[in-house]
Amino acid sequence: MPELPEVETVCRGLAVVLEGRRIARLDLRRRDLRIPFPKGLVAAVTGARILKIHRRAKYVLMDLDNDLVLIAHLGMSGRMVVAKKGAPLEKHDHVIFVTDDETEVRFNDPRRFGLLTFTPVSELDGHKLFRHLGPDPLGNRFNPEVLSAALKGRKTSIKTALLDQRIVVGVGNIYACESLYRAGISPKRKASTIPGERAERLVPAIRAVLKEAIASGGSSLRDHKQPSGELGAFQHSWQVYGRPGKPCKRHPDTAIKRIVQGGRSTFFCPRCQT
Repeated sequence: MPELPEVETVCRGLAVVLEGRRIARLDLRRRDLRIPFPKGLVAAVTGARILKIHRRAKYVLMDLDNDLVLIAHLGMSGRMVVAKKGAPLEKHDHVIFVTDDETEVRFNDPRRFGLLTFTPVSELDGHKLFRHLGPDPLGNRFNPEVLSAALKGRKTSIKTALLDQRIVVGVGNIYACESLYRAGISPKRKASTIPGERAERLVPAIRAVLKEAIASGGSSLRDHKQPSGELGAFQHSWQVYGRPGKPCKRHPDTAIKRIVQGGRSTFFCPRCQT
């Protein structure tokens, strides 16, 4: 699933070509993705100008000049790509945005776990998709004190806790592994032991990893592409993720281990992370 850096990369790529343009046409090539497209979607957005494209958690938000917000989620395999003029449609191009300057953006989603909906901007904060979410790790509301308070008394592992969207949004499996390695914290450690000094190390580690991933265009495994069609490159900078049995880059005599936590693969160095 695209994680925070991949979604941020998509938003930045779309902003370059879509901000300030009007939606001349919205083609829905099926009735639904993960959920049905809401009634009136096409009528609500056709002719509206896109004022701003930004991210909330792992959602792409498009602020329109008619006081509506388009909400998109890429699901497991979705991507939004600026199509070359005249390029034939692909099988899984389910939504087509066409702007007043004939720019065409295609929402391609083979597994159809994504979504596209809209809401009045005044109702965005209370929307069911967002009202339960914790702070954004790149925002001012996320700091060691906030993380410490959220983890106090939690018996789950810190790796599992970082994937809980009520604690912090968008970190995801790859970046949780990488952040814990950078902070020198074992993914098996109970979340309740993190408040205090360990949180002081973990918060900046999370921020740094995410910012570096965004600068690299995210991580491309199977499906992620930037809107330009380019692949992300952060997978070449992974320290632990996807490296079981390979030497730790800090201590070459120690091999990276893989365990399963909450049904997800976790990668870590047993020497560096305690």
